[in-house]
Amino acid sequence: MTPEKLQSIAFKWFETFNAKELEKLLSLYDDEAIHYSPKLKMYKPESEGFVTGKEALRAWWQDAFERLPSLNYKVKSLTANGDRVFMEYIRTVVGEEDLLVAEVLEIKDDKIIASRVYHG
Repeated sequence: MTPEKLQSIAFKWFETFNAKELEKLLSLYDDEAIHYSPKLKMYKPESEGFVTGKEALRAWWQDAFERLPSLNYKVKSLTANGDRVFMEYIRTVVGEEDLLVAEVLEIKDDKIIASRVYHG
């Protein structure tokens, strides 16, 4: 996959996430996609930070959108190569300190098959 195609998927991810268009966001993912997030590990320790599949992603993000209506991501940089996009962005929520986040999307056949979030 070309770096331009990978970046296009990443920009679509930011667009749909920030618009809180949950079904459009989920349409970017493979049905069995795996997602890891330290926030998930914090809020749902039994998950060890992982969710698998669109239904689990739907539940996780729906909860986040309801808890944090002002949640927004501002792109700092995207680096695409092979089948992955490395994204750096600023997580903003009204009333909270901004948080620098890195995330890697692994993409196969134009669908995100895995994602992993990194932050302090």
